This record gives sequence, C-alpha cells and structure tokens, in this order.
Amino acid sequence: MVSLPESKVDFHGTRRGAEHESFLTHRGMRWAKIAGGLSLVLFLGYLLIDQEPRPNGGSWYGYTLGTIGLGLIVWLSLLGVRKRRINEGHWSLKAWTSAHVFLGLSLVVIGTLHTGFQLGWNVHTLAWALMMLVIASGIYGVVVYATLPERLSANRKQMTRGQMVEALAAIDRQLEQAAQPLPRDEADLVIAALEQNVFAGGGWVRLTGRYRHCATARALTAFREDFRAASDQQAPKARVSALLRTRSAQLAQIRLQMRLKALLEVWLFIHIPATIALLTALLAHVISVFYYWG
Repeated sequence: MVSLPESKVDFHGTRRGAEHESFLTHRGMRWAKIAGGLSLVLFLGYLLIDQEPRPNGGSWYGYTLGTIGLGLIVWLSLLGVRKRRINEGHWSLKAWTSAHVFLGLSLVVIGTLHTGFQLGWNVHTLAWALMMLVIASGIYGVVVYATLPERLSANRKQMTRGQMVEALAAIDRQLEQAAQPLPRDEADLVIAALEQNVFAGGGWVRLTGRYRHCATARALTAFREDFRAASDQQAPKARVSALLRTRSAQLAQIRLQMRLKALLEVWLFIHIPATIALLTALLAHVISVFYYWG
C-alpha cells in the first residue's frame, strides 16, 4: 500500500487544523498574549514612574503612550486593505484579524493611560471617545461573528434564500386558489396577506424582528376560531387556515434569516464611519499638540 511520508502527513494535518482554527485562538492565542503583555507592561510603567503630577498626555510617558497608540490605530485601520490581498503564513488574514482584535482591545489601556484620566470637552477627549466607540462596536462584531453564523446555518435548513422565497411563493399560489370560495370579507384578509411585501420594513424592524402590521398574522388570527370549529378538515376555511399557518412559519424563517444577517452587518455601519472619524480627530489632536508644543 502506498502511503504518504510522515512529514507530509504532519503538514497536511497541521494545515487542516489551521484552517478550522478560529481567529480568536489563532496560534494558541498568540496575539492575545502579546496584547495582554503590552498592556500590563505599560500599565505597570504608569504606576511605577515616580513623577508628580501623575503622567498625562503632556509628559514624556504620555507622548510614548500616544505614539504607540497612534501607530496601532493607523495599523489596525489597514485591515480593510489587507482583506483585498491573499497570502498565507504569519501575516495571513486570520493572523491579521487576530492581531486586529486583541491589539485593538489593548488600546483601552493605552489610550486611557495616555489621557492621564484627564477628560474634558476638547478634541483630545473626542479622539478618546471615538476610539472607545470603535472598540465597543468591534467587540460587538466579534461576539456576533462567533455566535450568529451557526444560527444562520441552522435556520436555513440547507435552503438558499432563493429557495426560501420560492417555497413562500408556492404556498401563496395554493392560498390564492383556496381563498376563492370564501366570502368577500374573509377573502380580502387573504388577499391583503398575499399582497404585502414580506421584505418591507425599515432597519429597526429587521433588527428587532417585530412585524406589528403583518397581514398574515392578522388573517391567521381571524381564521383560527373558524378552523377550530370546522368539522370538515377539507372545508375552504380550514384549508385556508392551515395554509396561513404554513405561510406564517415560512415567513418566520425568512424574517429570522433577515434579522440574523442584519445583526451580523449592523455594527459595520458604526465601526467603519467611527474609525474614519477617529483618524480625523487624531489628526486634529496631533496637530494641536505640536502647535501648542511649538
């Protein structure tokens, strides 16, 4: 029997393991250790420096912290550029993302120590607040990317979005036929449900999943009692009620998929603009510091 050399088996096994490794645990959480060590060293340095008043942004240690923080922020903001390139190794996208997350978290310590806990209504505090907003939105992004993809996959039930919509369309065709023998007022409820755009609703509705004006739910409520009282399960009202329940379940699947995708993407509408605003505020911060320093 032909077998691969042991070195090749080890290589492929290692590569498969790396491919299934999360960016959070990449290389044994290397970047978490680096970021944690950096934060600890800088924090101890701040505590042990014998200086009165305590170091702030205008002290030599404050300038050191500011330089480190500025360099990290500029480098971390280049992740979007990195995503457009493909390569493996130490600076693979997974490694870069891992560094982005943990070094970004270290900025909570670095940036706050740089301020010397002296905050006020000025451009310097604005830069700090924007940095904290970027970090907070990034934490949200990490949490949802770690938890929601599995729920998305489970909700899809191996169906594509197109297949979900087609399944709904098939139910609608049956409903349209089943509602024809109904009285006018009851048929109007079904027609209103069929004519309502299932994708309608603003961003807040998608994020919360609360469709308070759902015509299908309204029609289902109206038909529920008739369905319970029906003695013939093939009666038009009973069939329409059953189809409305099926339609409601299919709508729930589609709307949950839309909600989960919205929850996955909404943080980027804060994270990216806030990053741009942060870089702008940092530029103003640096210019003002050197202007008054000079």
